[in-house]
Amino acid sequence: MPSLFRLNRIMTENTTNAGVPFADPAKAPYPISEQERAAIAAAIDQDELVELALELGNIPSRSREEAEAAQYVFDWMDREGFQPRRCGATPERPNIIGEYGGSGVGANLLFTAHLDTESPSGDYSQDKFRYKETTLRDPEWTQCWKDEEGRLRGYPISNDRGPMSCFMIAAKALKKAGIGLAGKCWLTACPGEIGPEPIEEFEGIDYLGKDIGAHYLFHHGGVAPDYAIAAEGTDFGLTWQGCGYAVFRVRIFGSGMFTPILETPESVSGHPNPIYRLGPVIEALHGFGRRWEAESAHETPGGLSQPKVQIASVRAGMPTDYGAGTEVCALYVEVGLAPGQKSADAYHRITAAMRDVDVQSFDVEPVVVRHGFEARPQEVAPLSGAVDAATRLARGAPLERAHPVYSSMWRDQNVFNMHGIPAVTTGMPRWRPTPEDMASSALVYALTMLAICGRDDSGLSGNETSSVYGGNDTPF
Repeated sequence: MPSLFRLNRIMTENTTNAGVPFADPAKAPYPISEQERAAIAAAIDQDELVELALELGNIPSRSREEAEAAQYVFDWMDREGFQPRRCGATPERPNIIGEYGGSGVGANLLFTAHLDTESPSGDYSQDKFRYKETTLRDPEWTQCWKDEEGRLRGYPISNDRGPMSCFMIAAKALKKAGIGLAGKCWLTACPGEIGPEPIEEFEGIDYLGKDIGAHYLFHHGGVAPDYAIAAEGTDFGLTWQGCGYAVFRVRIFGSGMFTPILETPESVSGHPNPIYRLGPVIEALHGFGRRWEAESAHETPGGLSQPKVQIASVRAGMPTDYGAGTEVCALYVEVGLAPGQKSADAYHRITAAMRDVDVQSFDVEPVVVRHGFEARPQEVAPLSGAVDAATRLARGAPLERAHPVYSSMWRDQNVFNMHGIPAVTTGMPRWRPTPEDMASSALVYALTMLAICGRDDSGLSGNETSSVYGGNDTPF
């Protein structure tokens, strides 16, 4: 079962991790008034938001095919006056960067969401080895619509153009309401967050994923955020930590033997072909994975990360060259890395597990490494406080810590926390949101923009009022 199906089922059964409030709305830099909240809410057009999400979601945008969706975002931002620009490692896969505010003294906030969507590659010669035919025919991979129950269907909306549409409409609502921002708010749409990764012969710029998205934008996009939000589905929860991952290639070696002269042994343990050793190798790697998962849980006020381990793929021999078996069999093992864990820790553990297996020889090599990161609680407090204040005003309830699944995966908050920029991920329901859910998320985002960046006094019209939530003595 593909990961997205399993994730959606988990999130249907278990919503957010309801617990002790972990954010303080009084830490928000700017105090939001009830009048400001009402003006912004009135400026959010729910029908417009749904139309935007459906139009954007129905543009085919698999990894490596983000150009058309990027152009759509650019054109929308241009029409709405958000001064968009492109920044990309390749012209076919640009980051789109819009901006609002920045005319006063206030903190800068960056929103990011990704243009690519988890789906089969579209290359049937590859997809048939990974997916069942019924899975490949699922329309939700590439199509989005509102169903009979009024819910928005389609994985492009769930991950991640729905949250992207929410912060686009949030910025427009501030502008419609005549509320300028003192600090600057960047609105960014990035390629490649889901993947792919350059591995083996699939190398070079055509197979770059995360390196050309938010990571490239951070270094070359002309942005200088004090805080960042990765807009992704979290069922309105929030986390400021995320797992990384490493992929290890574990090769086991044996001997090729011309089939007509092979003397078939009684036991598989005596077979020269390393494919016959997969049973004990998988048992050893499974044991490593169980121990790794049990010992790697990482809990902080900002989330619970639970790194997981899975064998992702197997390669051995060539079906066209079948005369003498194979000398090499490789397994590719995905290992989740909690914040603070290093790939070297997993490398040593896998190597130790393999030393207990009866094979002719083996080697272990990390072919992908991305570490996990977390924000420092004191540094992220103004941002989490702003989201809490916004959530209370928009939804009438305090902010909750996100479900552990959301702090146990890679999301682009890692890019910013890696570089010392306090970052969180928060957003609408991941699984089949309603239009009301999306409008509520847009309102939370808009109020967060105001709570972090502050209001540009030159744009006020004499309707200043007392605050409801938020407010400390400094704009940062």
